[in-house]
Amino acid sequence: MLYLGIDAGGTKTDALLVDASGTVRGRGRGGCGNHQLSVELARASIAEACEAALREAGAMRSDVAYAYFGLAGADREPDYAVLRPLVGALGYRRHAIACDTMIGMRAGTRLPYGAAIVSGTGFNAAARNRHGEELQYGGFGYVYGDGLGTGKDLANHALRTAIRSWQGREAPSLLCELVPDALGHATMEAMYDALLDGDVRPPAELAKLMFEAAAQGDPPAIAVLEAEGAEHANAVGALIRRLGMQDEAFDVVLIGSVLMRGGSPHMVEAIRTGVAAVAPAARVVKLTADPVVGAALCALESAGEKVDEALEQRLRQSAAVE
Repeated sequence: MLYLGIDAGGTKTDALLVDASGTVRGRGRGGCGNHQLSVELARASIAEACEAALREAGAMRSDVAYAYFGLAGADREPDYAVLRPLVGALGYRRHAIACDTMIGMRAGTRLPYGAAIVSGTGFNAAARNRHGEELQYGGFGYVYGDGLGTGKDLANHALRTAIRSWQGREAPSLLCELVPDALGHATMEAMYDALLDGDVRPPAELAKLMFEAAAQGDPPAIAVLEAEGAEHANAVGALIRRLGMQDEAFDVVLIGSVLMRGGSPHMVEAIRTGVAAVAPAARVVKLTADPVVGAALCALESAGEKVDEALEQRLRQSAAVE
C-alpha cells in the first residue's frame, strides 16, 4: 500500500507518495493550495499535485491507504466546513486534514507530537500532545491577540526604530545608517520626508536589517528581537500548558524565514529561554526537512504503520532533493 502526504500553501502545493518502508514512490506539484485565496484554485492545485505523484508511481487512488493533507488556511471550523468536501471529493477513502503548521512540526522532529512556531510572512504556533490533541494560535493579526515578529513586523520595527533613534526617543542605533541607505537616501531626514510625502510602506527587505544591526551589537535592534522572541515563546508556551505538556520531552520546531535565516541569534535565544521556563525538557530546533515529509509521516502514523528510526531516516533520505 501507499501513503500520500500533501503540503498545500499559498504559493505551491507539494505531494509525496511513499510506501510502507518509507521509500518515496512519487512526487507532484501544483499551484496555490490555500482556499482562503481561491477555493477553485486550491481544489485544482491539490488535485494536480496528487495526480502527478500517482502518475510518477504508476499508481491509482485506490492504492493509497491513507492521505494526509497539511493545508494553509485550515485554521477554524468555518475553514474545515469548506475543506472537508473539497478534500473528500478527491477520492481518498481514508484521509485527514490539518493545519500546515502541524506537518512542519512533524517534519522537524522524530516524535509524533511536539510544538512549532512559524514566523515568516505570517505567524502561527501549534502543538500536539502524545494523546493526539492539537491546538494552534495565530495567523489573524495583532488585534486578534497575535504577537509580532513576522517579516513585515520586523520591517516596520526597523523603520520605526531608526526614526525614533534619529529623533532622540531611542538609544543611538545603527539602523539610522542602515535603513536610509537600504531605501536609497543619504540621510534620515531625506528618507523621512520622502516617505511621508509618498506615504510609502516599509518594504519587507528591511526586516533583515534588524538582524544585521543586532549582530553588530546594536542595543535597540537586540531589544526588539528579544521582545519578539519572548512573545513567540509566550504563544507556544500557552499551548504547551493547555495541552498538559510541561513535563514532557519534545521538540519545538522553528519554521519560516524569520526564524530560519535571521542573521543574529537573539530572537531564537529568547524563544529558548521562554520555552525552558514552561517545559524544561523541551528542545528548540530549526526545521531542516521539507514540510511535505511531515505530511507523509503523518499519513503513515494515521494508518497505524510503525514509524521507527530506520523508516524515518529512509524517508528523509529518499525525499531529499539533490
